[in-house]
Amino acid sequence: MHIAVTGNIGAGKTTLTTMLSKHYNWEAQFEDVDHNPYLDDFYGDMSKWSFALQIYFLGSRFRQVKEIRESGKNVIQDRTIYEDAHIFAENLAEMNLLSERDFNNYLSVFKLMKDFVSAPDLLIYLRADVPTLVRQISKRGREYEAGISIDYLSKLNNKYQSWIENYKEGKLLIIDVDDLDFVERPEDFGYILERIDAELNGLF
Repeated sequence: MHIAVTGNIGAGKTTLTTMLSKHYNWEAQFEDVDHNPYLDDFYGDMSKWSFALQIYFLGSRFRQVKEIRESGKNVIQDRTIYEDAHIFAENLAEMNLLSERDFNNYLSVFKLMKDFVSAPDLLIYLRADVPTLVRQISKRGREYEAGISIDYLSKLNNKYQSWIENYKEGKLLIIDVDDLDFVERPEDFGYILERIDAELNGLF
């Protein structure tokens, strides 16, 4: 079984993925942030490094999905291959930080890859307003994220909302996290588990 957690920067994907992995004894697959050779450069000069960064993420995510399907294990994944194209690359193109030529090149590679991967059995979308995202980003204190603008987060949120509204690849669970603190409040984590269990019962 393949479960994926999706949401904007700072929505709590990695934290929830870790907690769900422990609770259900699922294997966790995380986004390659710490070893990404382009991330620092990208936040320093988005237009120069956007194509290299997106291609790196795309390749990394494709490798993950391939490994998940071949493993035969129950896996929970932090972020999906769809977000790379429908959210981040598309947003960079609209902000003129990714040229039309590079974006079309990127999309052609994505479409080829998409034919070889299956959608998650369940997609969990963590929906959060921008103030929540800003608070969470500030709390974790990653130096390369310090320069992320509110405008950039707002644009990404709009992209996520549009993508989720049109998501037809598989089962979808939307969780509003603005009023939840699933790390500090066990009852909030319990609420999320109840929502997930209800969806999982329909998968078997």
